Amino acid sequence: MVTTLSNPVSQSFPQVRSAIQSLQPQLVEWRRRLHQCPELGFKEHLTAEFVMAKLAEWQIDYQAKIAETGIVATISGTMPGPVLAIRADMDALPIQEENQVEYRSQHDGVMHACGHDGHTAIALGIANYLSQHRHTFAGTVRIIFQPAEEGPGGAKPMIEAGVLQNPQVDAMIGLHLWNLLPLGTVGVRSGPFMAAAELFTCKIFGKGGHGAIPQQTIDSIVVAAQVVNALQTIVARNVDPLDTAVVSVGKFHAGSARNAIADSAELGGTVRYFKPALGEFLPQRIEQILAGVCQAHGASYEFDYQKLYPPVVNDAEMAQLVRSAAEAVIETPAGVMPECQTMAAEDMSFFLQAVPGCYFFLGSANPAKDLAYPHHHPRFDFDETALGIGVEIFARCVEKFCDRQ
Repeated sequence: MVTTLSNPVSQSFPQVRSAIQSLQPQLVEWRRRLHQCPELGFKEHLTAEFVMAKLAEWQIDYQAKIAETGIVATISGTMPGPVLAIRADMDALPIQEENQVEYRSQHDGVMHACGHDGHTAIALGIANYLSQHRHTFAGTVRIIFQPAEEGPGGAKPMIEAGVLQNPQVDAMIGLHLWNLLPLGTVGVRSGPFMAAAELFTCKIFGKGGHGAIPQQTIDSIVVAAQVVNALQTIVARNVDPLDTAVVSVGKFHAGSARNAIADSAELGGTVRYFKPALGEFLPQRIEQILAGVCQAHGASYEFDYQKLYPPVVNDAEMAQLVRSAAEAVIETPAGVMPECQTMAAEDMSFFLQAVPGCYFFLGSANPAKDLAYPHHHPRFDFDETALGIGVEIFARCVEKFCDRQ
């Protein structure tokens, strides 16, 4: 149960309508219940059951078991009109929570360390509000509760299962609670918003031997170390400085003894970019460098490259719609930040490739309450005041989208 007596939404954000202010304690309760029962991608069974129970309680039509655990709720207004989709992801991360709070994770080694419990609570909040205020909008809202955003990706299989059809979705919006922004801010922009995410693995094969007799070997560690250094020249010397890209090696495994030269080494890393043309260039250049360095030392290699998520690219009109809705709610000095971007990735990108839409950040950090740890940290948590703000922004987006049609 929520023990907070005051309502921080009504106190600090009076633009949030009273019907949503009154939902705030329930939003917190829902979020905390979900936080206690985190589940990994495509295993969100308890989460799905909770969502379905609420939708059934509110007599909202829904489809379940889409892409394993996904759910789509459908709410129609009192008049015909366009179809807007709202997306929320439900999965958690394989992280052991270190927060000492009453609602800490009860599932060992699994934690909502990215805010998806909050996203699900906000989606339930807008579903509850719209179901009781159908007279405020025309058309249809489809609320997509998506599994497995953290991996291997639930958006694409949901699209393939037809969640954007019957009725045909005209546009789509979604948000991410963002601890890189303070409470009372929104980050939104048109065009590239979040980067593509791709992974690579390089296996380098040399010739092992005694550490004191290196001339008889091909040192895979030396080769791999030169590959790591050479990869850093790609962004510095091959990518236009006006573009943005990241090539990071995050894994380096080799050897088992201090006095032996390893016969093989393995590197693993990630690639991020906004510009689609880089999606073809970067893997080619990585393999060229790998092949060249290996050839120079007489080593051989295997190269594996995986394309995970494309860039998140916001439609200009939908970004303006979200911006105008946020500006009506957020009146703090920082307000709406129009040029917010990150090299982090999101599979919301697949939805935005299929229909025009906008993904935005809702500031959720509050250092004064020790709620500013970064995403994927074992002490991640956020200021729950953001929940009501998120519902209000979604409600205004629905109303504005219907009004402009």
